[in-house]
Amino acid sequence: MDFTITFLKYYWVGIQFTSPVLSALVVFIALLGYFVGRLEGWSRIDTFYYSCITATTVGYGDFPPRRNRSKLFAILIAFSGLLLTGIIVAIGLNALTYTFKNTDRAKNYLNKRELLYNVVDDGSATNKKESNDGE
Repeated sequence: MDFTITFLKYYWVGIQFTSPVLSALVVFIALLGYFVGRLEGWSRIDTFYYSCITATTVGYGDFPPRRNRSKLFAILIAFSGLLLTGIIVAIGLNALTYTFKNTDRAKNYLNKRELLYNVVDDGSATNKKESNDGE
């Protein structure tokens, strides 16, 4: 349980640290979606739905933009969504790395795994259990 709590703490710190960038991207996506919705004559809920679906690059195709300017905005929304997702994933990976380095349970797991494998002089790894069975 302490592994999960430690991970969530590091993840939350990462989210807080990057919150200005994440917030700016969310606002940018929302504004572009608003402009697309106004150009296309969609309702607010349809506009919000379109922004979320386009930003996550799901793109069901149920609200395709018809105007060229809307299509350009859709491309910007998709790239911004990719950037937003990439930052969030990077924060998660960074938190996971710190958690593995700083949690006793993870250190014990890595030590046990290290004991199972013996690095041979040529650099290949062999399982100690397999190498001891032949002796």
